[in-house]
Amino acid sequence: MKIVVVGTGYVGLVTGSCLAEVGTEVVCIDVNEEKIKNLHNGILPIYEPGLDEIVERNFKKGRLRFSTSLDQEIAGAQIVFIAVGTPPGEDGSADLKYVLQVASSVGNCMNGYLIVVTKSTVPVGTASKVKKAIKEALDKRGANIEYDVASNPEFLKEGAAIDDFLKPDRIVIGVESEKAKHFLHQLYDPFVLNGHPLLFMDIPSAEMTKYAANAMLATKISFMNDIANLCELVGANVNEVRNGIGSDPRIGNRFIYPGIGYGGSCFPKDVKALIHTAEEYKYELRILKSVEDVNEDQKKVLFDKIIKHFKGDIKGKKFAMWGLSFKPKTDDMREAPSLVLIDALTEAGATVQAYDPVAMNEAKHMIGGKVELKEDAVTAAKDTDGIILVTEWPEFRLPDWGLICKSMRQCVVFDGRNIYHKKDLEEAGFTYYGIGIKS
Repeated sequence: MKIVVVGTGYVGLVTGSCLAEVGTEVVCIDVNEEKIKNLHNGILPIYEPGLDEIVERNFKKGRLRFSTSLDQEIAGAQIVFIAVGTPPGEDGSADLKYVLQVASSVGNCMNGYLIVVTKSTVPVGTASKVKKAIKEALDKRGANIEYDVASNPEFLKEGAAIDDFLKPDRIVIGVESEKAKHFLHQLYDPFVLNGHPLLFMDIPSAEMTKYAANAMLATKISFMNDIANLCELVGANVNEVRNGIGSDPRIGNRFIYPGIGYGGSCFPKDVKALIHTAEEYKYELRILKSVEDVNEDQKKVLFDKIIKHFKGDIKGKKFAMWGLSFKPKTDDMREAPSLVLIDALTEAGATVQAYDPVAMNEAKHMIGGKVELKEDAVTAAKDTDGIILVTEWPEFRLPDWGLICKSMRQCVVFDGRNIYHKKDLEEAGFTYYGIGIKS
């Protein structure tokens, strides 16, 4: 089976390389010539643990190829995945411009039966628009070629995407014909040998499943952050509360860790897009609007603690920021809480020394000279008035606190992910602030 994946970003590259891993012939297409040239030279456009090895292995074996030409590569393909970006518009809606451009291009160059699958995260109704765009292109050619559209949303966690694809907990596919179902079942059968389900459904339901899943996870995060803020006021410890409710199997212990808000390319964008979709149908998603409001406020919680500790004035203060990416095992800084904190600190007259294990190059592009980037966490903490833990990278978990405190002006830790124990930090000479823990 030959597969074409259009788009070599996070979703497209992971999808293409993992499909090649099970023996499928895959061609990844991108209009960005520089990106394709780099991929031929083993230079990936994203950081994802394990992705470089799987790309290199399948490229060398000839199962994975890269090209800028859809019209040359579409010959002989059975399935085309659309995995291009869907950036949010100013109103929160998903911009489908690139998705529909690909659909039109497919219609312009296809020469036999194809299944065109939306892999990008797209709102309900997108597959119908893709189908229409293909038909219009075929009609202009005067071509009568059979095709199907399908929806196959991705559920990849940044930092664990390879395992998520190769050993999924479920695969969701929306189809409207038995023929498309047969081909897609054949394609994905090797990935469900673990017994987890391959769920076929109608296309609108598949499109909605992706948004509903991310919205639910975002809701759990904002709910727990709201509870954490209340815990501080009433004198409760949110870590104990989390253990108490997480033991209930109806709730579970995942995505109930308090912190400084969610970020990344998925949750913020998808929550906004789902709210916008509801508004198009004259319906208000009141819970999700609150989820979004709580999350935006939560990104400022550490700054409020910093201001309070320094009695309202941090002008001339210097802070170490440990972690810049929105979560560990990724260099993704989109919608990251670190960006909100950096802006607030610098606007208040403070300076920031920052370190992140993998996001340093991304930081240079996104924040430029706003912060001073350091080569490690210990160096970042030197001569500072406090450490701000933003991303819970493993290497930050057990530093030499005694050594670090000696190098600082003031020994204060603002723990945005509750990875430290207050008692341990206080014994090392630090003042400690966490989330949902009374100071």
